Amino acid sequence: MARSQESWNKKDIQNKKDKKRKEKEAKKVERKENKGGSSLDDMIAYVDENGQITSTPPDPTKKAKINVEDIQIGVSRRAEPSPEDLIQHGIVTYMNDAKGFGFIRNLKTQESIFVHKKELLEPVQENNKVVFEVRPGPKGMNAVNVKIDR
Repeated sequence: MARSQESWNKKDIQNKKDKKRKEKEAKKVERKENKGGSSLDDMIAYVDENGQITSTPPDPTKKAKINVEDIQIGVSRRAEPSPEDLIQHGIVTYMNDAKGFGFIRNLKTQESIFVHKKELLEPVQENNKVVFEVRPGPKGMNAVNVKIDR
């Protein structure tokens, strides 16, 4: 007797395909019966004054007037620091005259700031109290206009 070419696994796969096709057809018929679906009013969502999404329209009495010129687009510019803020006090912790650079420890922030000999207004030595200004350099902050604090 010859064996059947259709195995149990093939029958199971075919049954699953048929079931899926029937479910898809049933959904299609249901959509046709409910033609139009939901109305536009059902799909609209509103945002209240707190930024929450709601289904009710906002209260017109809570509407605020906004002047278009008051809206800032972009980042606001930082105010220029006053000359008093630029002047800092510190102590020379290291100075190498042969190489032409040194470091100043800021008394306020305790950070070490690089200083080049061309930024010195008068000769300084280690442990001198100095007055200086700070400007950004290629590797961090640099001291400029350095002179001895009197």
